[in-house]
Amino acid sequence: MMGTRTAIAEAEGKLGVLLVGLGAVSSTFIAGVELLKKGIGQPIGSLTQLGTIRLGKRTDKRTPRIRDFVPLADLDALVFGAWDIFPDNAYQAAVRARVVEPALLDRVQPELEAVKPWPAVFSRDYVKRLDGPHVKVGAHKLDLADQLMADIHAFRAATGVSRMVMVWCGSTESFLRPGAVHASLADFENGLRANDAAIAPSMIYAYAALSLGIPFANGAPNLTVDVPALIELAERKHVPICGKDFKTGQTLMKTIIAPGLKARLLGLTGWFSTNILGNRDGEVLDEPSSFKTKEESKLSVLDVILQEEIYPELYKDYVHRVNIHYYPPRGDNKEGWDNIDIFGWLGYPMQIKINFLCRDSILAAPLVLDLALLLDLAQRAGMKGIQEWLSFYFKSPQTAPGLYPEHDLFIQLMKLKNTLRFLRGEELITHLGLEYYD
Repeated sequence: MMGTRTAIAEAEGKLGVLLVGLGAVSSTFIAGVELLKKGIGQPIGSLTQLGTIRLGKRTDKRTPRIRDFVPLADLDALVFGAWDIFPDNAYQAAVRARVVEPALLDRVQPELEAVKPWPAVFSRDYVKRLDGPHVKVGAHKLDLADQLMADIHAFRAATGVSRMVMVWCGSTESFLRPGAVHASLADFENGLRANDAAIAPSMIYAYAALSLGIPFANGAPNLTVDVPALIELAERKHVPICGKDFKTGQTLMKTIIAPGLKARLLGLTGWFSTNILGNRDGEVLDEPSSFKTKEESKLSVLDVILQEEIYPELYKDYVHRVNIHYYPPRGDNKEGWDNIDIFGWLGYPMQIKINFLCRDSILAAPLVLDLALLLDLAQRAGMKGIQEWLSFYFKSPQTAPGLYPEHDLFIQLMKLKNTLRFLRGEELITHLGLEYYD
């Protein structure tokens, strides 16, 4: 049955993409988009650019590209702004990151050099392994938020953008649990004035964005917008939010393989994961309080997918271990090993071994692009608050309070595509298939 088509404002004018952190992920993303604008390379890994969506019955043979089905901003309309604790422009940051080869960076050097970061809101209390000279100073945290908003106003005036989105591409902060200061927007704003220690820098960025009606995506496992105060602000300002922690390397593999094990009712006794990486992310995660934040994000995936409480004979008391080791020689080229101990018919043991030699920023860059375009779409469609349909992109998807997150990659993709069908008044796909045999 066809639904009612949602009114979606057209993607007119320029879209400003505001990036918190101008390190390997952000510089790789910007370089990639600027290269694509010149017809160099392919947007591999981007659902919005290469993905298709089936409409109606299989026999209808209607499978348009997603970018042709919903009104997304064109790549040529994207304009970039960023904050960082180092003053290097995007070209210098990309050269330092050593992800995109120099010959390609040189093709877009002027465009990258034009992206010069504003001083960042930063404190070593939340990211102990990093320090940089390019930081804001303020009387209190509300003053810092006001300074971020001033940067945003200046960016709008200088570029003429008609809309903006903000994506956190910064480091993993120390582990935080929701506290009294996060309980309501009033409590949070009082905490900003009082320099409450439970308000991390990422929350200040989110507050600034939401206050100005700018959608926010959290690409790290930080608490950030996953608190009542900022959800309240997003609802009040009619702004979409989503997070958290880009789903890239090892956890991407888990959300592909674990659903397959459960689908075939194969048991699990243990899943041991270890990683080596040498980029700034690895350096930050070498510190225990930041690793604790990442560990919470990575460990929750299997519990939700495997549903131990429903399948105790298959998944009760399995052992799950995750380690991350900082190993500078690898740079951005992360290596993840998984040893998976499973069992089958009559309890006979088997093993799966995975060695994923991935490039963290190459996997993350298309996620930043998709989230920027889809959050902008959501806002033009009148959507606000938590956007669970974007959980496809995250290790630890944000959901309504009390609702467990969906981690199965394939269910997440179905949720995303059905949301797009719903927006355009198309029939939702259930994959029942009985209509072909009536």
